[in-house]
Amino acid sequence: MNLPDIPLLSMLRTRMSWLNQRQDVLTQNVANADTPGYVAHDLKPLDFSQALRQAASPANSASQMMVTDPRHIAIPPKSGGGFDDVEVRDAEAGPNGNSVSLEQEMIKVSDTQAQFQAATNLYAKAMTMMKMAIGH
Repeated sequence: MNLPDIPLLSMLRTRMSWLNQRQDVLTQNVANADTPGYVAHDLKPLDFSQALRQAASPANSASQMMVTDPRHIAIPPKSGGGFDDVEVRDAEAGPNGNSVSLEQEMIKVSDTQAQFQAATNLYAKAMTMMKMAIGH
């Protein structure tokens, strides 16, 4: 079994990927704070129960195509990079039609950064425990 295929690590990687993509969306909002008619965006929150079922399902690793010959091309499993982008109207649109609130966006950026740091710390601790368990 590969370490990245462990459900906990897979879920943490998905979470970090979601947080990374959310940070990109939020920085676009901040960059377009003065753009007339721009509507703020955010990512649809992850559904933890669905992510848990997906990570723990036997289909997650057992049903992947096997490479039985060195000349075969391995098809990597789908990554969790395609998250849903939704429009949010946290603030009332200004006179130019822009709905970005810099204060709200900076709060979201700070929260996302803290969550990413927590997920990174959990990932590092899990890897340390795995290495300790195998006696490395």
